[in-house]
Amino acid sequence: MSSCLLRWQKLGRVFQFNQLQNVVMNSKSTRFYATSSFREKKRFYKNVSITQSGKTFEINLDRRKLKTPNGQLFTVPSEPLAIAVATEWDNQTDIIRQHTMHLTSLCNTALDNPSLRNKQQVISGILHFLDTDTICYRLEDPPELVSLQQNEWDPQLDWINERYKVDVGSSTSITGPVIPEETKEILGHHLETHSDWALVGYENAIGCLKSLVLTFALMDRRLTVEEAVHLSLLETEFQIARWGSVEWAHDTEMADTKARVAAATLFTHLVTQSCVIKQKQPIQ
Repeated sequence: MSSCLLRWQKLGRVFQFNQLQNVVMNSKSTRFYATSSFREKKRFYKNVSITQSGKTFEINLDRRKLKTPNGQLFTVPSEPLAIAVATEWDNQTDIIRQHTMHLTSLCNTALDNPSLRNKQQVISGILHFLDTDTICYRLEDPPELVSLQQNEWDPQLDWINERYKVDVGSSTSITGPVIPEETKEILGHHLETHSDWALVGYENAIGCLKSLVLTFALMDRRLTVEEAVHLSLLETEFQIARWGSVEWAHDTEMADTKARVAAATLFTHLVTQSCVIKQKQPIQ
């Protein structure tokens, strides 16, 4: 077992992120976050290592420094994230399967900023999801689904309204609920306290879940990844339970979504929390 993987496992115990680690590292996902075009190639390196340069950390593939799709030097702001990314590269076999390397892709997005947006534009884009939040749109029929939505989704709305002192409601109208501007301002101020890197994690999780409310609950550790994904697909799972699903297709999509949401959550935590890994010193 490589030194990177050993350090990553120790770090996982420190942060109690074993669940996220397992979902991300064991994913059979076939979707790719990356900003560059998907292309598989043979593994060209033997060893993966990490070096520190000032306050940032770099990934080395043998003696080559990893770079982003746009040619920038691949540097990350925390050692825990560097270890996680190095583990992704170390886990590759004969073929480098970039579509399984969600953390690397998130870092590439943060570094290259392919959409060329500033922080305020990113926050505006995140808040825009609130107008079409999955758990704010309700159906009036059948009664079983209406009851399920109330029992499963209403507690999440109650939580965010109490936690952030906002007003997020639900509606059966095709236009959705009216979200007060004050609510958007409050949630926007909360997002402004996060770094540009953390916002990449938020935006990707929201894109997967189609819900700002569920993403906030996930990042606040109110929900697990499995719970958040389940709630985001509540209507789909209800229909599948009633009518059935295409064999294997639903399971593959579910595993893919869990892996991407877990990666976005882990990424956000690793760039938000500070952690220093100290090597044990021999007793003199």
